[in-house]
Amino acid sequence: RTSAILSGAMSATAARIGPQLTNSLALDRRPSRRGKTSATIRAVMTPPDKLGAKPTGHNAPNPGVAERAILRTGSRMPLLGLGTWKIPKEQTPALVETAIRKGWRHLDCACDYGNEREVGVGIRAALTEDPTISRDDLWVTSKLWNTYHRQEHVRDACLRTLDDLGLEYLDLYLVHFPISLKFVPFETRYPPEWVHDPDASDPADRVMVHDPVPIAETWRAMEQLVDEGLVKNIGVCNFNVSLLTDLLAAARVKPAVLQIESHPYLSQKHLVDYARSKQVHVTAFSPLGSAGYVEMGWTKPTEGAINEACVKAAAAAHGATPGQVLLRWALQRGTSAIPKTTKAGRLDENIDVFGWTLGADEMSAIDALNRNERYNDPAEFCVGMGGPVPIYD
Repeated sequence: RTSAILSGAMSATAARIGPQLTNSLALDRRPSRRGKTSATIRAVMTPPDKLGAKPTGHNAPNPGVAERAILRTGSRMPLLGLGTWKIPKEQTPALVETAIRKGWRHLDCACDYGNEREVGVGIRAALTEDPTISRDDLWVTSKLWNTYHRQEHVRDACLRTLDDLGLEYLDLYLVHFPISLKFVPFETRYPPEWVHDPDASDPADRVMVHDPVPIAETWRAMEQLVDEGLVKNIGVCNFNVSLLTDLLAAARVKPAVLQIESHPYLSQKHLVDYARSKQVHVTAFSPLGSAGYVEMGWTKPTEGAINEACVKAAAAAHGATPGQVLLRWALQRGTSAIPKTTKAGRLDENIDVFGWTLGADEMSAIDALNRNERYNDPAEFCVGMGGPVPIYD
């Protein structure tokens, strides 16, 4: 059945970091390897009263995905990426192919999402359809799952991801959670998810089984992937300041990216500022807030910053949608963002967040929405799996 789906898909084919300084985005245009001009985002520390940036209008020329963050390694990561979490397998190939055709160049993937093979089908279809796009034009991120933290499993997990995606290297490989679970062989179950034995006859045995692996051990294996050329950059997800500080002190290859949940209700300003001070770029997942969690029953459709009056007012002022305002806020505060959608029409909407800016008052109003409300928290969702796992406490 899976092969039939894949075959069918192939054929169908600048915000505040303190009261005195604002992180604005400056374009650095340079020729790419293929002779085209691309734009790169550099973080520039500019006093707020010197910004002089009046909104240029929602309909201004859109440099789009050419805008990139320069990482500590010199790699240039597109600021806007397509999140692939919870995209059904049968929809993934066509959606990824469409996204690439529409200009998206950053794909955020993970073993745990269960659709990396389908992402790979979409990538190959897009590159076949348009030979002017090469693999080097794309930025592909994936993540090491919790059951593969032991040093002897890290490389095999990366190779499995590369095989599923049909790629020779990853642009970025992240440790998905600071949670290490007992190893599950590929042939037993892939992706292994959270519960060690979901088929156990006794429901009491359908739980997580922890395996206390030091982060330093996992990181040494991640560094070896860089040495071998399998990945170009490494980083972490869902780390707090203490874990990041410890990792930075021990790492030979420093983390280039920290990926965290971040939206106006959970701005994580102190963590974002700390990471920036250590040359660790921050990517915001769930940048649209609660929208992705309604179907899981973790929140209600009427909740979320997208419904706030100041967000709607900014949207009206710029001829944008509230979702575009939330993405623009994320970019102007110096983070990249990886919104997820299953709708092809939303690909156009979500990418149209360049060429215009939110004003200082609009940024301040959205900043003030923070209430430290986290939607994706293993302290909550792991309770029924033998948890909780309060990694943020």
